[in-house]
Amino acid sequence: MYIDESGDTGVLNSPTRYFVLSAIVVHEDKWLGVLDDLIVFRKFLKSRYNLRMKDEIHAAEWLNKKPKIKATIQKHDRLDILKKCLKWLDQRNDISIYSVRCDKSLNLSRDIFEYTWRVFIQRFENTLSYNNFPGGNATDKGIIVPDDTHGQKLTRLLREMRRYNFIPNQQSAYGGGARNMRLRAVIEDPIMRDSASSYFHQMVDVVAFFTRMAYEPNRYIRKKGARTFYKFLEHVVNHHITRYTTIKGVKEI
Repeated sequence: MYIDESGDTGVLNSPTRYFVLSAIVVHEDKWLGVLDDLIVFRKFLKSRYNLRMKDEIHAAEWLNKKPKIKATIQKHDRLDILKKCLKWLDQRNDISIYSVRCDKSLNLSRDIFEYTWRVFIQRFENTLSYNNFPGGNATDKGIIVPDDTHGQKLTRLLREMRRYNFIPNQQSAYGGGARNMRLRAVIEDPIMRDSASSYFHQMVDVVAFFTRMAYEPNRYIRKKGARTFYKFLEHVVNHHITRYTTIKGVKEI
């Protein structure tokens, strides 16, 4: 599972209301095929927009400031590239996408980072356990591959959840209380990657950005009618993540 974030975890003087984590999940049997196709897609972007293979796609940077790419690509073309990234993902039948969106204004007393990541990891664990990712089976295990930020804090959290992971019980089924539901399907420590050298992370960066833009679009996104770009993922978002949600494939907390 490749993960990136959009927004920040601050609750005081923060420029964002929401903190979003998004994931692209791919089975190991399908990984090489997805990578090969992703390289072909990048070659298409190179021929169409002169975007070099080593240039990093970074949605927020591309639309908010001058991107760190060699070619001169106009802002409207950069937005078009991002839209094509979403449409490329949506045509796949070998990946799954989901997100968790934390409304920081409703969780001022919480550690936003820990709370959002805990829910995010638990959704990964549950979906693996119930065999609700494409191409998987009930014995599959999952590895978390995030962008290289907050590595030590995330590693501590994941190790804790393997030993102590108390989940509140449903009152009607268990009479309240909580059970220690230790992680079993999510294995290993998080494997940190630099997004500049990972095509998978650059694609999930686009997913996370437009997930947050569906809730709090900036001026340019509103002007270009791009607030609804998340809908381009309607065929590939995982509907098993949560039953009750405003936007499909997004767990809202």
